[in-house]
Amino acid sequence: MTKPIIAVLGGTGREGPGLALRWAAAGYEVIIGSRQVEKAERVAVELNAELGMDTITGLQNIAAARAADISVLTVTATAHQSAVESLRDALQGKILIDATARIDYRDPRPPAPPAAAEVAQEILGDGVRVVAAYQNVPAHALRQKVGGAIYADVLVCADDLDAAGQVIRLTEAAGMRACYAGALKNAIIVEGLTAILVSMNKYYKSKTAGIRITGV
Repeated sequence: MTKPIIAVLGGTGREGPGLALRWAAAGYEVIIGSRQVEKAERVAVELNAELGMDTITGLQNIAAARAADISVLTVTATAHQSAVESLRDALQGKILIDATARIDYRDPRPPAPPAAAEVAQEILGDGVRVVAAYQNVPAHALRQKVGGAIYADVLVCADDLDAAGQVIRLTEAAGMRACYAGALKNAIIVEGLTAILVSMNKYYKSKTAGIRITGV
């Protein structure tokens, strides 16, 4: 099967570059998206140099979403709604993976519902299949041993099972185990887990706290 083109929107921050590296290393064509095309292009050059490849390109967010089959939103929580609104037309007929966890890292607490991914679905409408994933993946771990496995599971929430399955396969290609965790409304719990992991990282002076699912 032809591999989908992946756009990492807001991909110049903490989490986006690590995801881009892992998918590029697995043979996917990856586009780094940013509000500023120059910044996206610069990060793409840096990541290509790190991999010794030339399969990552940089575009402005809207252009990246239009060119991709699957987009991954990795913007900060404060930029989430405005980013989704700006991408509405470009994402129609496609899958959007929303990795947003609305957590204040200085004072981590579970956010109030609805989940960020539910907000995105409401804005984007039925023409876009929104999947929540990667909220609990340590950004620091993504940059370690690219091409190898990460000892952390990804919870995937979606109302569309086919879209969830595509995201699970994409996640496994990046070296992570993924588990379907129910409907999109369940993503609020996954966001809350991020607050717990941030608190644990602070207490144990770590950067890579994650979760593992047993029994399935």
